[in-house]
Parts: sequence; structure tokens; C-alpha cells
Amino acid sequence: MEIIKLLNALPGACAQGLIWGIMAIGVYITYKILDLADLTVDGTMCTGGAVCIVMMLKGYPVGAALICAFIAGMLAGLVTGVLHTMMGIPAILAGILTQLGLYSINLRIMDNKSNQAISVDKYDLMVSLRFIKGVPFYKNTLFIVAIVIVVLIGILYWFFGTELGCAIRSTGSNEKMACAQGINTNFCKILGLMISNGIVAFASGLYAQYQGFADVNAGRGAIVIGLAAVIIGEVVFGKISSNFGIRLFSVALGAIIYYVVLQIVLWLGLNSNDLKLLSAIVVAIFLAIPVMMEKWNTKRAYTEGGNR
Repeated sequence: MEIIKLLNALPGACAQGLIWGIMAIGVYITYKILDLADLTVDGTMCTGGAVCIVMMLKGYPVGAALICAFIAGMLAGLVTGVLHTMMGIPAILAGILTQLGLYSINLRIMDNKSNQAISVDKYDLMVSLRFIKGVPFYKNTLFIVAIVIVVLIGILYWFFGTELGCAIRSTGSNEKMACAQGINTNFCKILGLMISNGIVAFASGLYAQYQGFADVNAGRGAIVIGLAAVIIGEVVFGKISSNFGIRLFSVALGAIIYYVVLQIVLWLGLNSNDLKLLSAIVVAIFLAIPVMMEKWNTKRAYTEGGNR
């Protein structure tokens, strides 16, 4: 009986993981490609949902609402980029400042309410918790979000193969060498932050529809979930291929694994109040695994070399 409850909950966990997988792809751009610690996402993970839900409540179609959510996220990334590159504020602090300011802006967007709900019965939502079971496959949340991820990865794979995309990757890989090659690294950082936060806000718009409301605290701890997905994907699937597209897919799969593990742990009886602690522990473990494996391999190679 308990197993049946777990199996019934897994589709919802997978759907939630896919949506957060989109968010994690945004985190991957700053964390892995640009090599920046961007905490703006804790703010934009609320901003996108707030913009999307409020626009739909005012009668705008879901497509327009999601596009505006993406643009709002890009503007937040622009602010962080300007604070970091033009004002010399460290990236992590610039992200914190933008995130702090977004809290008040998000409240303004939601008409000074901490929560804005939307009914799946009255509005034409793109995804919803109600669309997991008992609906045609083309309306199923899992199917729709999977298609969104495939399209998003395709676009990013193309973009980061262009001259501008390669310039962004070069900036994150070796900023001094990129400067020596005539690349405007400040512009690349700003653009990378804008793309990242735009994707996060887009995911936030989907997530707000999925759960049926936008909440001013929706983004709290989002960076931890994003990093967990990136690290889990890298540890579990990182050695399969070095292809950029495969790495993006691994991030999305990492988010699914993260939420499935959480669902299993809850099923085993963990207090839901301990989820944040569990998230921190999971991220710490997966961050430590590559380092510990490298140390172990180095020690083994040294030992084998000494024995010869």
C-alpha cells in the first residue's frame, strides 16, 4: 500500500523536477560556463512567477505572460551584470543586492500581496498539477515540459556554438586570455547573466502555473536546488559525454533525480520541515564527491608509482 502511494507520487515529483531542471539550466550558465556565483536566481525565481500569474489574471495569454516573465528575468540579470562589471561589486554580492531589491519589486508586481493564486478551471494554463493524470498526452505536464526542455537545449546548443556564444564560454574559461583576443568580457558577463536569469524566470512562470499560485517566498533556497541539479547531473552523467548538449540534458536529469530522492525520503518518514537541511546535505555531498574521488585517484596513482 505504501509502495503504491510512492509510485502515485513519482509522476508529480518528475514533473516538478523537469520544471526545476529548466531553472537549473539557467544556473548552469552562470556557475559552469561563466564561472560566476550568481545569487540573483533566488529573486528571479519569484519574479518570473509573479509576472506570469499577474499578467494572466489581467487577461493576457499564457504565451505572452511567459515571454514577459523571461524579459523580467533578463532585466534582473542586467542589473546584477551592471553592478558587477561597471561598478566593480563582486558577483556574489551583486547578486545578493539584486535579490534583495527584487523582494520589494515582486511585492509591487503582486499588488503588495505575498501570494497571488490562479485557478486552472478559469484560466488556460500551460502546465498544472492537475494535468499529470487523466488528460491527453499533449496536455500532460510531463510531456509539455519535456518538449520545452528539448527546445531550450536546442536553442542554447546553437547559440553557444555561435561566435558570441563562444565568446561567453571563453570569458568563463579564461577571462584574461579572452581579453587578449579582443573579446569584451564585461559585455559577455552581462549577457550571460541576462540569459541565465531569463531562463530562471521562465521556469518560475511555469512553476507558478504548476502549483497554481505565485508566492513572494517562492525563490527562497532556489540556488541550492539549482546547484544540486547541476552537481548531481555532473557526477552521475558527467563522464558519458563532453558534448555541451548532453551536459545540459544531464542537468535536467539531475533535477529529476533530486526531486525523486526527496519524494522517497519523505515517503520513508522524514519531517517535511527538514527538507532544507536535507537539500544542503545533498549538495554538500555531491560537491565533495568529485574532490574526494580526485584525491583518492591521486593517492592511488602515487602508491602504485611508488610500488614500481
